[in-house]
Amino acid sequence: MCTDFTNLNKACPKDFYPLLCLGPLVDGSAGYEVFDFMDASRGYQQILMLPKDEEKIAFNTEYGLYCWRVMPFGLKNAGATYQRMVNTIFAP
Repeated sequence: MCTDFTNLNKACPKDFYPLLCLGPLVDGSAGYEVFDFMDASRGYQQILMLPKDEEKIAFNTEYGLYCWRVMPFGLKNAGATYQRMVNTIFAP
């Protein structure tokens, strides 16, 4: 499902939470023979939307009006929200 959030994204303030910088991670892996990668399947869709915000990301189909209950891809601050969650989960 692809939803156009252009107008909503224009109305939302930018969340300047820093995204992960891959350079140091790649550099830090030099010299190792074994690597482990973790991939979060549908990562954004593991984050629940606040009920008060669900109507703001509603979309219309031929079958009716629907609201996302989880964070969909395409929201301006989805990347920052996801990175904040990952940092919280893996914090020391």
